[in-house]
Amino acid sequence: EVQLVESGGKLVQPGESLRLSCVASGDTFDDYAVGWFRQVPGDGRQGLSCLSTSGFEYSDSAKVRFTMSMNNARDTVFLEMWRLKPEDTAVYYCATVIEGDYKDCLQPYEMERWGKGTLVTVSS
Repeated sequence: EVQLVESGGKLVQPGESLRLSCVASGDTFDDYAVGWFRQVPGDGRQGLSCLSTSGFEYSDSAKVRFTMSMNNARDTVFLEMWRLKPEDTAVYYCATVIEGDYKDCLQPYEMERWGKGTLVTVSS
């Protein structure tokens, strides 16, 4: 079973950029849809982007400043974030669901496996 390990979160200043990574340890994403989500303490998880056989999808809150990509080995996905704002402060997670086993891969409740997350703090 794929295990997900996120990295790249850190403290950045407003306006800076950051790239997060999510590695499928011991596996690839070939049989899965994979998404990026974030959670602010006290709030539910919010879908940002996902990659499936249908291609890349983005939520309205992510489509302008965030870009998701995958490496050629298909075992790592990235989330590039530009012009970061204090309201982007959150724990960022990647998650997977078996391809075809969902209706909307931007919905947290659809996802089956989660990483532990990586904290992004945007503050001056």
